[in-house]
Amino acid sequence: MQYTLKSPVPLQGIGLHTGRPAGVRLVPAEPNRGIVFRRVDLMEAVEIPARVDLVVRANRGTSLAVGDVHVHTIEHLMAVFLGLGIDNCTVELDAEELPLLDGSSKMYVEAVQSVGLVRQSAPARELRIREPIHLTDNERTLIALPASDFNVCETVSFPDPAVGTQYAAFRLTPEEFSAQIAPARTFGFVSEADELMKQGMIKGASLENAVVYENGKLLSGPLRFPDEPVRHKILDLVGDLALMGRRLKGRIVAIKSGHGFNIRFVQMLRERFLKLPEGIPETMPQPLGRAEDFCLDLNAVKEILPHRYPFLLVDRVLGMTDTKIIGLKNVTGNELFFQGHFPQRPVMPGVLIVEAIAQLGAILLLSRLKIKGRIVYFLGLDKVKWRRPVVPGDQLVLECEAINMGGRLGAMEGRAYVEGNLATEGVFKYAVAE
Repeated sequence: MQYTLKSPVPLQGIGLHTGRPAGVRLVPAEPNRGIVFRRVDLMEAVEIPARVDLVVRANRGTSLAVGDVHVHTIEHLMAVFLGLGIDNCTVELDAEELPLLDGSSKMYVEAVQSVGLVRQSAPARELRIREPIHLTDNERTLIALPASDFNVCETVSFPDPAVGTQYAAFRLTPEEFSAQIAPARTFGFVSEADELMKQGMIKGASLENAVVYENGKLLSGPLRFPDEPVRHKILDLVGDLALMGRRLKGRIVAIKSGHGFNIRFVQMLRERFLKLPEGIPETMPQPLGRAEDFCLDLNAVKEILPHRYPFLLVDRVLGMTDTKIIGLKNVTGNELFFQGHFPQRPVMPGVLIVEAIAQLGAILLLSRLKIKGRIVYFLGLDKVKWRRPVVPGDQLVLECEAINMGGRLGAMEGRAYVEGNLATEGVFKYAVAE
């Protein structure tokens, strides 16, 4: 399920590159809103969604823009959203650049932990890496591999002997991210400082908010980790990956990653795994209320439907009104139909996806008529289309909405989604048995 903050939380600091004061306020947001930056310092507030297609700059930081309104250096905060599993938040900002704070994501994490998170009624949107994909450019490489969780490994190499070559790998649970990645501070070298300043950058950097090296020596005090630079590179990478607007399941292998290269890779991932056929919107069912307001578990579903294993295809109902219902079907590798469809490449039969949608619609109908256990016959199917395969490990988010509910006869529109993308749709005509 999706999560947002329980209550707003503010932070203050200065921008890394502008050196100017910057205040940010993290505000809870409704389900399916995603992460949206809101510039409140302008005459009329402007919202900038955190999407990779809005990136306008990725040099020593990642910047977004809508028109001529920009927001700079977003990666440390974006990493917190992905690392802690925060799906929806409005980031109110009174300057063009986010505050650097202590140079890491530690203070952002502490701010979020001080208010806590709240579970929402909409299913989480997830990107599962289904096949290997890589991007290589000279010495830089990024690879995404299938995995059951989200984990990242990174290798960096710098000529300064104080850093040299470093390698780190982490399974990025919220706990691991908070303890092992978020505290890693931004770093740099004195030999680069003059040139960056000539370009109008790093005006807010200091020995208090950055790890600084010069000719094999550490100038800025003790490190938080012996390999703090490579951990900060993982932090930056996670922040850029968050611009897909999805939680991740996959293994990311990085060699000498950087913001510009990261953004190219995120664009490639989005093109490969999230692109929909032309004319099909990327959307999800809108929630019908808070998660705690309405939910039917499997036992409650069995009280309404006469179906039983192996043909009960609705695991949970997330929300229901008089005319609309949203539910879930978790597709596991133990499904009986995978034994023959197909053993070498299991794919859920399209007719069973349609059946799952139909069963959800039957729950809506029987609940509305206040009858349980009655058989609902489907009289016809129109405009049925299958948009993508459904495989073991997928979670089907099912949605039915009444078109015409005239007692025991009527019609509904039904849809099934996987990872936020439309998988199946159609119009269902039905009759309730006496």
